[in-house]
Amino acid sequence: MSNQTKLSARAANGIADTLIYLFIGIVALSCLFPFIHVFAKSISEEAYVIANKVFLLPKGFSTEAYKKVFSDSSILTSFYVSVVVTILFTALGMLITLCAAYPLSRKSLKGRKTLTMIFMFTMYFTGGIIPEYLLMNSLGLLDTWAVMILPLAFSPYNLMIMKTSLQSSIPDSLIESAHLDGASEFTILSRIVIPLSKPIIATLSLFYAVGRWNAYQDALFYIKQNVSLRPLQLKLYYLVVSSTESFQAAVEGSAQLTNPEVLKAACIIFATVPILCIYPFIQKYFVQGTMVGSVKE
Repeated sequence: MSNQTKLSARAANGIADTLIYLFIGIVALSCLFPFIHVFAKSISEEAYVIANKVFLLPKGFSTEAYKKVFSDSSILTSFYVSVVVTILFTALGMLITLCAAYPLSRKSLKGRKTLTMIFMFTMYFTGGIIPEYLLMNSLGLLDTWAVMILPLAFSPYNLMIMKTSLQSSIPDSLIESAHLDGASEFTILSRIVIPLSKPIIATLSLFYAVGRWNAYQDALFYIKQNVSLRPLQLKLYYLVVSSTESFQAAVEGSAQLTNPEVLKAACIIFATVPILCIYPFIQKYFVQGTMVGSVKE
Protein backbone atom coordinates (compact mmCIF):
# COMPACT_ATOMS: atom_id res chain seq x y z
CA MET A 1 0.00 0.00 0.00
CA SER A 2 1.41 3.36 -1.03
CA ASN A 3 2.00 6.23 1.34
CA GLN A 4 -0.69 8.27 -0.37
CA THR A 5 -3.26 5.51 0.21
CA LYS A 6 -2.25 5.25 3.88
CA LEU A 7 -2.63 9.02 4.29
CA SER A 8 -6.05 8.91 2.68
CA ALA A 9 -7.14 6.09 4.99
CA ARG A 10 -5.88 7.98 8.04
CA ALA A 11 -7.68 11.13 6.90
CA ALA A 12 -10.90 9.19 6.42
CA ASN A 13 -10.57 7.61 9.88
CA GLY A 14 -9.84 11.01 11.37
CA ILE A 15 -12.97 12.49 9.82
CA ALA A 16 -15.05 9.55 11.04
CA ASP A 17 -13.66 9.88 14.57
CA THR A 18 -14.35 13.61 14.54
CA LEU A 19 -17.95 13.06 13.49
CA ILE A 20 -18.44 10.41 16.17
CA TYR A 21 -16.99 12.65 18.89
CA LEU A 22 -19.11 15.53 17.63
CA PHE A 23 -22.26 13.42 17.78
CA ILE A 24 -21.44 12.15 21.28
CA GLY A 25 -20.69 15.69 22.40
CA ILE A 26 -24.05 16.93 21.12
CA VAL A 27 -25.87 14.10 22.90
CA ALA A 28 -23.98 14.83 26.13
CA LEU A 29 -24.78 18.54 25.93
CA SER A 30 -28.44 17.79 25.27
CA CYS A 31 -28.50 15.93 28.59
CA LEU A 32 -26.61 18.71 30.41
CA PHE A 33 -28.52 21.71 29.06
CA PRO A 34 -31.78 21.07 31.00
CA PHE A 35 -29.89 20.94 34.30
CA ILE A 36 -28.01 24.16 33.46
CA HIS A 37 -31.29 25.81 32.51
CA VAL A 38 -32.95 24.84 35.79
CA PHE A 39 -29.95 26.02 37.81
CA ALA A 40 -29.93 29.34 35.94
CA LYS A 41 -33.62 29.84 36.75
CA SER A 42 -33.05 29.05 40.43
CA ILE A 43 -30.57 31.91 40.89
CA SER A 44 -32.15 34.43 38.53
CA GLU A 45 -34.34 37.35 39.46
CA GLU A 46 -38.05 36.58 39.28
CA ALA A 47 -38.84 39.25 36.70
CA TYR A 48 -36.58 37.59 34.11
CA VAL A 49 -38.01 34.14 34.86
CA ILE A 50 -41.59 35.38 34.52
CA ALA A 51 -40.68 37.00 31.19
CA ASN A 52 -39.09 33.73 29.96
CA LYS A 53 -35.74 35.41 29.38
CA VAL A 54 -33.63 32.88 31.27
CA PHE A 55 -32.09 30.12 29.17
CA LEU A 56 -28.55 28.92 29.96
CA LEU A 57 -27.18 31.95 31.80
CA PRO A 58 -28.83 33.50 34.85
CA LYS A 59 -30.32 36.97 34.55
CA GLY A 60 -29.54 39.04 37.60
CA PHE A 61 -28.72 37.16 40.78
CA SER A 62 -31.03 36.15 43.59
CA THR A 63 -30.93 33.42 46.25
CA GLU A 64 -34.40 34.08 47.64
CA ALA A 65 -35.68 30.69 46.47
CA TYR A 66 -32.88 28.84 48.29
CA LYS A 67 -33.44 30.98 51.38
CA LYS A 68 -37.09 29.95 51.41
CA VAL A 69 -36.16 26.30 51.04
CA PHE A 70 -33.70 26.38 53.95
CA SER A 71 -35.84 28.68 56.10
CA ASP A 72 -38.18 25.77 56.81
CA SER A 73 -36.62 23.86 59.71
CA SER A 74 -38.52 20.70 58.79
CA ILE A 75 -36.53 20.48 55.54
CA LEU A 76 -33.56 19.00 57.41
CA THR A 77 -35.84 16.46 59.08
CA SER A 78 -37.25 15.47 55.70
CA PHE A 79 -33.73 15.25 54.30
CA TYR A 80 -32.77 12.89 57.13
CA VAL A 81 -35.85 10.74 56.47
CA SER A 82 -35.02 10.51 52.75
CA VAL A 83 -31.41 9.52 53.44
CA VAL A 84 -32.35 6.79 55.94
CA VAL A 85 -35.17 5.43 53.79
CA THR A 86 -32.99 5.41 50.67
CA ILE A 87 -30.15 3.55 52.42
CA LEU A 88 -32.42 0.92 54.00
CA PHE A 89 -34.48 0.55 50.83
CA THR A 90 -31.38 0.06 48.66
CA ALA A 91 -29.80 -2.45 51.05
CA LEU A 92 -32.98 -4.49 51.38
CA GLY A 93 -33.70 -4.33 47.65
CA MET A 94 -30.22 -5.57 46.73
CA LEU A 95 -30.39 -8.34 49.34
CA ILE A 96 -33.70 -9.62 47.97
CA THR A 97 -32.56 -9.26 44.36
CA LEU A 98 -29.31 -11.13 44.95
CA CYS A 99 -30.99 -13.94 46.90
CA ALA A 100 -33.60 -14.35 44.15
CA ALA A 101 -31.35 -13.89 41.10
CA TYR A 102 -28.60 -16.30 42.15
CA PRO A 103 -30.73 -19.48 42.32
CA LEU A 104 -32.66 -18.47 39.19
CA SER A 105 -29.36 -18.12 37.30
CA ARG A 106 -28.32 -21.72 38.06
CA LYS A 107 -29.43 -24.41 35.62
CA SER A 108 -29.62 -26.95 38.45
CA LEU A 109 -32.68 -25.23 39.94
CA LYS A 110 -35.82 -27.13 38.95
CA GLY A 111 -38.72 -25.00 37.76
CA ARG A 112 -36.59 -21.88 37.38
CA LYS A 113 -38.30 -20.92 34.11
CA THR A 114 -41.70 -21.10 35.78
CA LEU A 115 -40.50 -19.01 38.71
CA THR A 116 -39.00 -16.48 36.31
CA MET A 117 -42.32 -16.17 34.48
CA ILE A 118 -44.10 -15.62 37.81
CA PHE A 119 -41.72 -12.76 38.63
CA MET A 120 -42.11 -11.29 35.14
CA PHE A 121 -45.91 -11.46 35.45
CA THR A 122 -45.80 -8.78 38.13
CA MET A 123 -44.11 -6.38 35.69
CA TYR A 124 -47.21 -6.26 33.49
CA PHE A 125 -50.08 -6.55 35.96
CA THR A 126 -50.60 -4.76 39.28
CA GLY A 127 -53.44 -4.50 41.74
CA GLY A 128 -53.81 -0.73 41.44
CA ILE A 129 -53.60 2.14 43.90
CA ILE A 130 -56.78 1.45 45.85
CA PRO A 131 -56.07 -2.25 46.59
CA GLU A 132 -52.50 -1.35 47.53
CA TYR A 133 -53.73 1.32 49.94
CA LEU A 134 -56.23 -1.08 51.51
CA LEU A 135 -53.45 -3.66 51.87
CA MET A 136 -51.11 -1.19 53.57
CA ASN A 137 -53.94 -0.15 55.89
CA SER A 138 -54.84 -3.74 56.81
CA LEU A 139 -51.17 -4.51 57.54
CA GLY A 140 -50.91 -1.45 59.79
CA LEU A 141 -48.12 0.11 57.75
CA LEU A 142 -49.66 3.54 57.20
CA ASP A 143 -47.63 6.43 58.68
CA THR A 144 -44.62 4.18 59.38
CA TRP A 145 -41.08 3.90 58.07
CA ALA A 146 -41.82 0.46 56.67
CA VAL A 147 -44.46 1.70 54.24
CA MET A 148 -41.76 3.58 52.31
CA ILE A 149 -39.33 0.64 52.33
CA LEU A 150 -41.10 -2.71 52.09
CA PRO A 151 -43.69 -2.40 49.26
CA LEU A 152 -41.24 -1.40 46.52
CA ALA A 153 -38.11 -3.09 47.88
CA PHE A 154 -38.22 -5.77 45.18
CA SER A 155 -38.02 -4.96 41.48
CA PRO A 156 -38.59 -7.78 38.95
CA TYR A 157 -36.89 -5.65 36.29
CA ASN A 158 -33.71 -5.44 38.36
CA LEU A 159 -34.04 -9.15 39.08
CA MET A 160 -33.94 -9.92 35.35
CA ILE A 161 -30.85 -7.76 34.90
CA MET A 162 -29.08 -9.39 37.85
CA LYS A 163 -30.04 -12.88 36.70
CA THR A 164 -28.72 -12.26 33.18
CA SER A 165 -25.50 -10.79 34.55
CA LEU A 166 -24.86 -13.75 36.87
CA GLN A 167 -25.48 -16.21 34.05
CA SER A 168 -22.99 -14.48 31.77
CA SER A 169 -20.28 -13.59 34.30
CA ILE A 170 -20.26 -16.55 36.73
CA PRO A 171 -19.17 -19.77 34.96
CA ASP A 172 -20.90 -23.01 35.97
CA SER A 173 -17.50 -24.66 36.30
CA LEU A 174 -16.56 -22.19 39.04
CA ILE A 175 -19.69 -23.01 41.03
CA GLU A 176 -19.16 -26.75 40.53
CA SER A 177 -15.56 -26.47 41.73
CA ALA A 178 -16.73 -24.70 44.87
CA HIS A 179 -19.28 -27.46 45.50
CA LEU A 180 -16.57 -30.09 45.14
CA ASP A 181 -14.51 -28.25 47.75
CA GLY A 182 -17.44 -28.49 50.15
CA ALA A 183 -18.65 -24.89 49.93
CA SER A 184 -22.29 -24.22 50.79
CA GLU A 185 -24.59 -22.09 48.66
CA PHE A 186 -24.30 -19.25 51.15
CA THR A 187 -20.49 -19.44 51.01
CA ILE A 188 -20.54 -19.43 47.20
CA LEU A 189 -22.86 -16.44 47.16
CA SER A 190 -20.91 -14.40 49.70
CA ARG A 191 -17.33 -15.29 48.69
CA ILE A 192 -17.56 -15.90 44.95
CA VAL A 193 -20.70 -14.44 43.40
CA ILE A 194 -20.79 -11.09 45.20
CA PRO A 195 -17.07 -10.21 44.74
CA LEU A 196 -17.31 -11.05 41.02
CA SER A 197 -20.54 -9.06 40.61
CA LYS A 198 -19.48 -5.65 41.95
CA PRO A 199 -20.22 -3.80 38.67
CA ILE A 200 -23.81 -5.03 38.37
CA ILE A 201 -24.38 -4.62 42.12
CA ALA A 202 -23.23 -0.99 41.91
CA THR A 203 -25.46 -0.41 38.88
CA LEU A 204 -28.60 -1.85 40.44
CA SER A 205 -27.85 -0.15 43.76
CA LEU A 206 -27.84 3.15 41.90
CA PHE A 207 -31.14 2.22 40.23
CA TYR A 208 -32.72 1.43 43.60
CA ALA A 209 -31.28 4.51 45.31
CA VAL A 210 -32.24 6.98 42.58
CA GLY A 211 -35.71 5.48 42.24
CA ARG A 212 -36.34 5.70 45.97
CA TRP A 213 -34.78 9.15 46.32
CA ASN A 214 -36.98 10.64 43.58
CA ALA A 215 -40.20 8.87 44.61
CA TYR A 216 -42.82 10.73 46.59
CA GLN A 217 -46.15 9.36 45.35
CA ASP A 218 -46.26 6.46 47.81
CA ALA A 219 -45.45 8.81 50.71
CA LEU A 220 -48.17 11.16 49.43
CA PHE A 221 -50.72 8.35 49.78
CA TYR A 222 -49.43 6.56 52.88
CA ILE A 223 -47.98 9.34 55.08
CA LYS A 224 -50.85 11.51 56.30
CA GLN A 225 -50.85 12.06 60.05
CA ASN A 226 -47.17 11.57 60.92
CA VAL A 227 -45.82 14.71 59.25
CA SER A 228 -42.30 14.09 60.59
CA LEU A 229 -41.99 11.07 58.27
CA ARG A 230 -42.47 13.05 55.08
CA PRO A 231 -39.44 12.52 52.81
CA LEU A 232 -37.62 15.40 51.19
CA GLN A 233 -39.35 15.10 47.83
CA LEU A 234 -42.81 15.16 49.38
CA LYS A 235 -41.85 18.11 51.58
CA LEU A 236 -40.59 20.04 48.57
CA TYR A 237 -43.76 19.13 46.70
CA TYR A 238 -45.91 20.64 49.44
CA LEU A 239 -43.62 23.66 49.55
CA VAL A 240 -44.07 24.30 45.83
CA VAL A 241 -47.85 23.75 46.03
CA SER A 242 -48.13 26.14 48.96
CA SER A 243 -46.02 28.74 47.17
CA THR A 244 -48.12 28.41 44.00
CA GLU A 245 -51.39 28.91 45.88
CA SER A 246 -50.01 31.88 47.82
CA PHE A 247 -48.57 33.46 44.68
CA GLN A 248 -51.83 33.12 42.78
CA ALA A 249 -53.77 34.62 45.69
CA ALA A 250 -51.41 37.61 45.86
CA VAL A 251 -51.03 38.34 42.15
CA GLU A 252 -53.04 41.53 42.43
CA GLY A 253 -51.74 42.43 45.88
CA SER A 254 -48.52 44.01 47.02
CA ALA A 255 -47.08 41.01 48.83
CA GLN A 256 -43.59 39.96 47.78
CA LEU A 257 -43.68 36.20 47.28
CA THR A 258 -41.28 33.84 45.60
CA ASN A 259 -42.38 32.90 42.10
CA PRO A 260 -43.34 29.18 41.96
CA GLU A 261 -41.17 28.57 38.89
CA VAL A 262 -38.08 29.90 40.65
CA LEU A 263 -38.88 27.94 43.80
CA LYS A 264 -39.50 24.79 41.77
CA ALA A 265 -36.11 25.16 40.09
CA ALA A 266 -34.39 25.59 43.46
CA CYS A 267 -36.15 22.48 44.81
CA ILE A 268 -35.02 20.44 41.79
CA ILE A 269 -31.40 21.49 42.30
CA PHE A 270 -31.58 20.87 46.06
CA ALA A 271 -32.99 17.35 45.56
CA THR A 272 -30.65 16.44 42.69
CA VAL A 273 -27.27 17.47 44.14
CA PRO A 274 -26.99 14.54 46.65
CA ILE A 275 -27.34 11.95 43.86
CA LEU A 276 -24.89 13.85 41.66
CA CYS A 277 -22.35 13.77 44.50
CA ILE A 278 -22.64 9.98 44.81
CA TYR A 279 -22.52 9.06 41.13
CA PRO A 280 -18.81 9.88 40.45
CA PHE A 281 -17.70 7.34 43.07
CA ILE A 282 -19.50 4.45 41.36
CA GLN A 283 -19.29 5.61 37.74
CA LYS A 284 -16.68 2.96 36.83
CA TYR A 285 -18.78 0.12 38.22
CA PHE A 286 -21.95 1.64 36.76
CA VAL A 287 -20.57 1.59 33.20
CA GLN A 288 -19.24 -1.96 33.57
CA GLY A 289 -22.47 -3.19 35.11
CA THR A 290 -24.59 -1.63 32.37
CA MET A 291 -22.56 -3.44 29.71
CA VAL A 292 -22.64 -6.76 31.58
CA GLY A 293 -26.35 -6.53 32.31
CA SER A 294 -27.13 -5.94 28.64
CA VAL A 295 -25.78 -9.34 27.56
CA LYS A 296 -28.64 -11.55 26.47
CA GLU A 297 -29.27 -14.94 27.99
